[in-house]
Amino acid sequence: MNYWLVKSEPETYGYDRLEREGSTTWEGVRNYAARNHLRAMKEDDFVLFYHSVTDLEIVGICKVTKAAYRDATAEKGDWSVVDVAPCKRFTKSVSLQTVKATPELQNIGLVRIGRLSVMPLEKVEFEKILELGETSLEI
Repeated sequence: MNYWLVKSEPETYGYDRLEREGSTTWEGVRNYAARNHLRAMKEDDFVLFYHSVTDLEIVGICKVTKAAYRDATAEKGDWSVVDVAPCKRFTKSVSLQTVKATPELQNIGLVRIGRLSVMPLEKVEFEKILELGETSLEI
């Protein structure tokens, strides 16, 4: 099992909408590093959902329900998508400020490569973020 973090502007596609819809295709990624991370995702991997631009906080947990396949929204190029479904909203959202202030999280992409929209996490990093969010994987 692998662990990931994806970013989306809540006005464009927020966790509330994911919960309402029950699942989504994570499409429109046009960065090669992020695309490669999408391609590395496997079914049942856990994904943290981060609200970017306005809220700047991790708000929920998703699960990959379908591994990478071709992005039908791409007019040209070799781009990929995955399908994700919501698992659980965080009890307490975890702000970017909190992430940056947590020594165990200094190496994650959210701190080091702020513009990257899809990034891997180590299991211990994932677990630390859950702890900060007062959330567990029990659903």
